[in-house]
Amino acid sequence: MSVPRVLITTDYLRPGDEVDAYLVAAGLTTHHAPMAGRHGPEELVAALAGAQAALIGHDPMTADVLGRAPELRVVVRTGVGYDSVDVGAAARLGISVSNLPGINAGAVAEYTMGLLLAAARRLVESAVGVAAGGWPRGDGRELRGATLGLVGYGAAARAVVPLARAFGMDVVCTTGVPAGLRDDGPVRFVPFTELLAVSDYVSVHTALTDRSRGMFDASAFARMKPTAVLVNTARGAVVDERALADAVRNGTIAGAALDVVVSEPLPADSPLRGVEGITVYSHLAGQTAQARRAAGLAGAAELVAALRGRARFAVT
Repeated sequence: MSVPRVLITTDYLRPGDEVDAYLVAAGLTTHHAPMAGRHGPEELVAALAGAQAALIGHDPMTADVLGRAPELRVVVRTGVGYDSVDVGAAARLGISVSNLPGINAGAVAEYTMGLLLAAARRLVESAVGVAAGGWPRGDGRELRGATLGLVGYGAAARAVVPLARAFGMDVVCTTGVPAGLRDDGPVRFVPFTELLAVSDYVSVHTALTDRSRGMFDASAFARMKPTAVLVNTARGAVVDERALADAVRNGTIAGAALDVVVSEPLPADSPLRGVEGITVYSHLAGQTAQARRAAGLAGAAELVAALRGRARFAVT
């Protein structure tokens, strides 16, 4: 019997690391093809040749790519979101797809607070100004007493709550989570339109679905306070980027801190470029040493379990 082959594309995993050792000890062979940024389907198809399983980052596992990987049986995302995988096509092809729910919630929550602080105290503008030879002394705002609106109530959003409360913020949330599963006393659950109207900061933590795609459009921005700031650590496509650029440029809202964008890396012709008040970061919310280690090891364990027919976090 041939030894199952595993493709590893997650860019921080390397040959000889503890994840590699775990997979090899489980009787698998590994092939590393780290992928970051933009890459085409042919590159993925070539890397998947002969692979029975794949441990992936944000690689676009489209129906076309999956259909051209006839030996593939298991795909595991080393993260929470799996919108880059066509799960419908995977199901039709008999491919198990898993994610790692909540694996980096703590890291995302801390990062969210970092973006809130950076926006409130204008930290990026100050540092850039000093680097350019200036000495900016504009005032900022305190988080204490402000209202934070959470869009989504998954593990990361729930982890934000005690941190925001420690800063003295009021927290409201809009979510599809049933009322019986909402166990956070300090959080007030409100409709989306009310959240937009009352929040000083709106932080996005929802999954990318047909319903959430483009939910932050011109009409949503028009409902927000002119002093409000949008923070997005979820998925870029939740936000209509051109509408956001127009809203900030026209003063409809005060600004945005985006860790994710529709196309990564940010294209040179993105409407987000050159808009004062919009800061784009490089998709770092879940990228701590601790979260990466946890995701790598948990992903490897899920992959081995799935190959043995015992997937714990299958989404197909």
